[in-house]
Amino acid sequence: MADPATYRPKTGEIPTAPGVYRFRDEHRRVIYVGKAKNLRSRLNSYFANPRGLLPKTRAMVHTAASVEWTVVGTELEALQLEYTWIKEFNPRFNIMFRDDKSYPYLAVTMGEKYPRAQVMRGDRRKDTRYFGPFYPAKAIRETLDTLLRVFPVRTCSSGVFKRAERTGRPCLLGYIDKCSAPCVGRISPEDHRDLAAELCDFMSGEGKRFISTLEKEMQAAVAELDYETAARLRDDIAALRKVFERNNVVLSEDTDADIFALEEDELEASAQVFHVRGGRIRGQRGWVVEKVEDAETGDLVEHLIQQVYGEAASTDRIPRQVLVPALPSNADELGEWLSGLRGARVDIRVPQRGDKKALMETVARNAADALRLHKSRRAGDITTRSAALQELQEALDLPVALLRIECYDISHVSGTNVVASMVVAEDGLPKKSDYRKFSITGDAARDDTSAMYNVISRRFRNYLAENADPAADPDAPATLPVERTGTDVQPLTDTLTAAPRTKFAYPPNLVVVDGGQPQVAAASRALADLGITDIYVVGLAKRLEEVWVPDSDFPVILPRASEALFLLQRIRDEAHRFAITFHRQKRAKSMTASLLDEISGLGPAKRAALLKEFGSVKKLRTASAEDLQRVPGIGPALAASVHAQLAAKGGAGAAPAVNMTTGEILET
Repeated sequence: MADPATYRPKTGEIPTAPGVYRFRDEHRRVIYVGKAKNLRSRLNSYFANPRGLLPKTRAMVHTAASVEWTVVGTELEALQLEYTWIKEFNPRFNIMFRDDKSYPYLAVTMGEKYPRAQVMRGDRRKDTRYFGPFYPAKAIRETLDTLLRVFPVRTCSSGVFKRAERTGRPCLLGYIDKCSAPCVGRISPEDHRDLAAELCDFMSGEGKRFISTLEKEMQAAVAELDYETAARLRDDIAALRKVFERNNVVLSEDTDADIFALEEDELEASAQVFHVRGGRIRGQRGWVVEKVEDAETGDLVEHLIQQVYGEAASTDRIPRQVLVPALPSNADELGEWLSGLRGARVDIRVPQRGDKKALMETVARNAADALRLHKSRRAGDITTRSAALQELQEALDLPVALLRIECYDISHVSGTNVVASMVVAEDGLPKKSDYRKFSITGDAARDDTSAMYNVISRRFRNYLAENADPAADPDAPATLPVERTGTDVQPLTDTLTAAPRTKFAYPPNLVVVDGGQPQVAAASRALADLGITDIYVVGLAKRLEEVWVPDSDFPVILPRASEALFLLQRIRDEAHRFAITFHRQKRAKSMTASLLDEISGLGPAKRAALLKEFGSVKKLRTASAEDLQRVPGIGPALAASVHAQLAAKGGAGAAPAVNMTTGEILET
């Protein structure tokens, strides 16, 4: 990797004007293109302190071997030149939005002698009108089939068209009146072109005009008693209405807008857009992008707008309004650029309330679903998982294959209700039957490092205890070792039920902790104190996604788009989710306290039965032992015990049941 100091330009050589800059690698390939209001200020930020850069930016400046710039007159010119160069060079460190699927369009080839209507995917062609995109593809195919009844334009390929010309016989669509058959001269080229233009006008949102015209023709036919023509026109009107009303009106009918939404995490972002024309959703598109450069939401919106509208084949695809989740820093220049492309004003803004805000929330849900589906597909691909495990093993320089990975996370609120989670991944897939929860109390709950030491010690002390008794019945319930803290006795591992469970005889190859150097050091110290030396420990710090290893002052930096980092991040996020869920359950349970909780011999079911019968603890105190026996499940001995304990606790020091969060008295 190159040293940025070897190609850093002198500060005085860099102009202070707006411009566009390019980083090139040792082979002169452009690896990054950016723009700046002040070139000197922006470029100096890359070289002033390379160690202080985020990992992906640091990787870019160390991959580059030179930097060059071009001065422009205005920020708008910088925006245009940046887009041109990104499209020309396709730099590896720039954000590039790519469709997560190939969307179908309704295309009308107006450049041909006999225009053809067809469903097309892929690159745009010259002199072709596009409508859409549509999803799913079945929707536009059904739409085209319906429209051919009213606008019977040619839909056949060139080969079929030429064969019909030679034979003088049209294809099947010509016989069933879904094609005007220009191949055999039933319609002139000029009339056929006019028919195709009317189809384009209808798809552009002029459906009401055509429906109104056909209704007048139908009324005229009825007046002349031409009922056969009137019936045909009636069916044509029904077909057009079916197409025109297929999409419900979501906004006012004069609204033409594209509504964008983003869902992102540290590594990737998902973008979705709804194309609204005439108040109706005419199409939808989606992209998934790897975040290979430092970018806020506004920066992602800027790149998205550049690429979506910069590649537009015709200006009529740019609407009057572009609604986005966050405004880019150069929103005015972007709006001016789009207005120049469209030939009319384009507004870029963030909806604040009303129907547009509600529709953007729907788009955002689609973006979130798309990102979740993208991640699940990556996680389910055995080839990708194998590559991720191999890449992680090589990056950490481990001598063993990572067949089993365990990840630990600590969760609490200001040091209260401290819990931990353990999640397991085998062959890169979660093994939920081996997930475990831990409650942490006493001195171990004073901070995250103490909690991590406690959890790792408890889990692997269990492993050593189980491994020391190979003759034990694997199907028998596990007898849990205990640790003593003062007078408290607590199990080393929490069990969710009393049912038999699988032991921890199979240790992991790698332990991952959620955190940086302190958490890694605590986990490593716990294993060392137990004499375990064949289990490796790493930590994943969330802020910069750095991988920390024991006894190292510097983290391992994995490429932001690497499958190994994605695997670690997915396991860490699962551990965090599992810990948060358990913490919320425990916190909710601790929010209420009752005097009956202190009565020995009463479980949750019997406490609930007593309260249901008597209504409050106050009435329970006044009840006799015989009264208590009326409650199902309360026998004479238990009734006498409960009565005696309630009497003993009925003095002035008795505490009412309260909500521990609000202080509200629940029982008197």
